[in-house]
Amino acid sequence: MIKIVGLGPGAESGLTLGTINALKESDYIFLRTEKHPTVDYLRELGIKFETYDYSYENNQSFDEVYKTIAEDLIVKAREKDLVYAVPGHPLVAERSVLNLISLCEKENITYDILPAVSFVDAIIEALKIDPIEGLKIIDAFDMENQIMDKRIGTIITQVYNQFIASEVKLKLLDYYKDETEIYFIRAAGVKGLESIRKIPLYEMDRQEDIDYLTSIYIPKDLENKKDIYDLVNLVEVLRGENGCPWDREQTHESVKNALLEESYEVVDAIEKEDYDGIIEELGDVLFQVVFHSVIGKEEAYFDLNDIVEVVHNKMVSRHPHVFGEANVKDTEGVLKAWDELKKKEKSLNTVTDELNAVAKALPGLLRAQKIQKKASKVGFDWDKVEDVILKIEEELKEVKQVYNGQNEARIKDEMGDLIFACVNLARFLGVDSEDAVKGTCKKFIKRFSFIEEEAMKKGNNIEQMTLQEMDKLWEIAKKQEK
Repeated sequence: MIKIVGLGPGAESGLTLGTINALKESDYIFLRTEKHPTVDYLRELGIKFETYDYSYENNQSFDEVYKTIAEDLIVKAREKDLVYAVPGHPLVAERSVLNLISLCEKENITYDILPAVSFVDAIIEALKIDPIEGLKIIDAFDMENQIMDKRIGTIITQVYNQFIASEVKLKLLDYYKDETEIYFIRAAGVKGLESIRKIPLYEMDRQEDIDYLTSIYIPKDLENKKDIYDLVNLVEVLRGENGCPWDREQTHESVKNALLEESYEVVDAIEKEDYDGIIEELGDVLFQVVFHSVIGKEEAYFDLNDIVEVVHNKMVSRHPHVFGEANVKDTEGVLKAWDELKKKEKSLNTVTDELNAVAKALPGLLRAQKIQKKASKVGFDWDKVEDVILKIEEELKEVKQVYNGQNEARIKDEMGDLIFACVNLARFLGVDSEDAVKGTCKKFIKRFSFIEEEAMKKGNNIEQMTLQEMDKLWEIAKKQEK
């Protein structure tokens, strides 16, 4: 039999009568640590005990410490009944107790947990917090697995030293402004030792009295850093009864092109290496995603959570070499496996299915290149680049044959063939058609700008210049580039 008791937050008054009686009645008592204010009082009562403080020195991590303690207690409990005492409440931020309970149930050893006052109770009392309004309690050692929420108050316990405080602060700064007011709490509920003060978040790891009795409280603050839920709420307000008439009228169909336009602007910002622009333009793309998710929610088809779940599950299934047992050695293997998984997911049974699956909304040059690449994988491709050049000459000849005619559909058709053949040549030469055309557009604008600037220097209006005059300046611009 193991009695598991809590020593409260540190004050003698925090000890329950049940705990005191259990300790007085047992001569086989073990404390997780003697580094607790109540321990001196136990000595005054003449209570004899052993501690596991040595375990902290003999193990490499806290997980190992708590595992070792639980295993040792099980061995001792087979000899005779014992009491295991921990700071605070046995079930609040006490990993060794959870490990012990698990082993007791596995080994069929009976145990009893005596309730106690926890450090959380002391903090609630000191700060006059009503947990019914929302309270999250986090272990400082588990910060990497936690998501902060500014909508509820948060207690972070076991902030043992300045190093841990610094790690916690860095994590919090992902969610909160650096000047956010937080409460630094040391020895809550312990008369003469208690220290509770407001400090800005950025000063959290600069406190000189940080020790094993330290916790942090971050109050609820709806005006702190914006998060995805603020954005969802914003769109819901815009589309609400008292929102924006234009936003209320929009549908998936009416705003579909906005998603494309915003995506292009992200690409522009990336190519300019404009990081502020990237942030802004990615925000515009995210707004479009949220906008569509809110429309989907209104129509009861889907919401943002559905979108997140689907893409998460898809990425996991498309990376079996990371999340499964598949063995992929290089990028080529990853791409091949990705294609195979995609075909299976979308039931693409033939090459034609794959060609039709290339998004029709893609820019023409990009879609042509993707289609050609998929066809080439099954051997439907030119043998050498000279053949592609001959094909371009053939298609150009056909354009020459129809361009003076009245059949606009035929002209459009032949121009499409010519452009498609040019994309094929670019692919053969390892050139991305979209990037090549973008580069040419940039070059054209630069040369044209030179013509216009030279005309203005001479007091001329470019609209009044002859084509020959402009061509002459164009050639000068070309030579300057070289």
